[in-house]
Amino acid sequence: MGPLNAVVEKYMPSAFLFAVALTAVVAVAALIVTDSGPAEVVDGWGDGLSGLLAFTMQMVLILLLGYMLAHTGPVHRLLVKLGSVPRSEGQAYVFVVVVTAVASLLTWGLGLVVGAVIAKEVARQGKAKGLRLHFPLLVAAGYSGWVVWHMGYSGSGPLAAASEGSFVTELTGQVIPMSETTFSLWNITGAVLTVVAIATAMYLIRPRSTSRIVEVDAEQESAAYIREDINTPADRLDASRWPTTLLGLALASYLVMHFAGGGTLTLDIVNWSFMMLILLLVSCSSEMLALVRSSASNVGDVVFQYPLYAGILGIMASTGLMEWLTQQMVRISTEATFPIIALMSAGLVNIFVPSGGAQFAVQGPIVLDAAQALGVDPAIAIMAVSYGDQWTNMIQPFWALPLLAIAGLKIRDIMGYTTITFLVSGVFFAGTLFIANLIL
Repeated sequence: MGPLNAVVEKYMPSAFLFAVALTAVVAVAALIVTDSGPAEVVDGWGDGLSGLLAFTMQMVLILLLGYMLAHTGPVHRLLVKLGSVPRSEGQAYVFVVVVTAVASLLTWGLGLVVGAVIAKEVARQGKAKGLRLHFPLLVAAGYSGWVVWHMGYSGSGPLAAASEGSFVTELTGQVIPMSETTFSLWNITGAVLTVVAIATAMYLIRPRSTSRIVEVDAEQESAAYIREDINTPADRLDASRWPTTLLGLALASYLVMHFAGGGTLTLDIVNWSFMMLILLLVSCSSEMLALVRSSASNVGDVVFQYPLYAGILGIMASTGLMEWLTQQMVRISTEATFPIIALMSAGLVNIFVPSGGAQFAVQGPIVLDAAQALGVDPAIAIMAVSYGDQWTNMIQPFWALPLLAIAGLKIRDIMGYTTITFLVSGVFFAGTLFIANLIL
């Protein structure tokens, strides 16, 4: 791992410059392989900057609410308690991967936050126990556990396929329930095996007793919410649990009615589910607003850079570059090889468009159409795009930004380790899709 880390630390640019470089690469590629001229490329880029604002808000809410949920009193105390579980260096890295993976399968926003928080807690408490823990590797383990997020509850591809009126319904003539994608036995098995393999990899590459390590900075445990003095009726109302509890119960009632009426999981429903939990877990509205303020500081980089990636998507969609890339890989597919090639295609596209929902909206129809032509089950096509999206996040810095902001590290500190995760998970994703395609 030493030589790989050295190369990454020396040549890996900041996440912002990475986005700028990708924009340039996509623009040049569009000029070369499509009929678009410079004016069309610039126009597609400009239109794309604002083309995903509604989706961006959904993504920001997932991240914001995930951070808030992780820092509510009960959940944060649970995470602190979990941080004391590992008793050895090897256990620490494995533990961080597993805890983050479980959180990520619930919702990707919570997984990112939990990955950073649990890494810090394990590092802080491990240091107090005298354990030699390499903090960048612990944070990388947290990010690595996130690699299975699209196989879980908040996977935007399967959620879209399970929603009435989506483009998937129009293409296939049917709603594809999550029991055939996310909650299928083959997907669950693949997720478990992938997490085991990644945890094993983190264990094997851990620093030995003679290796140089970077320990977490000494710091105090995050302070709990401190109630302000109550001097007025307004203060008493702000310090009361009733407003948040009543709103949380109202949201819970809505969610029960939604599912009882045959409603399905969507990105909005995922957001409202976690908002409900936050409202029920906070002690008062003042605590909730304090969580909002602290959470907002961790989504700034994502909010600023998301339009840049939306612009890249605008170029790829308007010029036909994404369709061209996908068709080149699909063209060489057979029924047997289609899942693997679709996975690779989605992984390549994700490097330029690191957004599960946005990527699925543009690439999904092409892959589904090819799957129909080849006689491949649409569930395989949906999960191939989903796996590809989560897979190359390990070598793409965009979604590491909030985790790194919480941990106080730079992308070059962890990328060498997450490259190992990229290689290991790729084998298991491909294997899962190949076997599932044989049995469906």
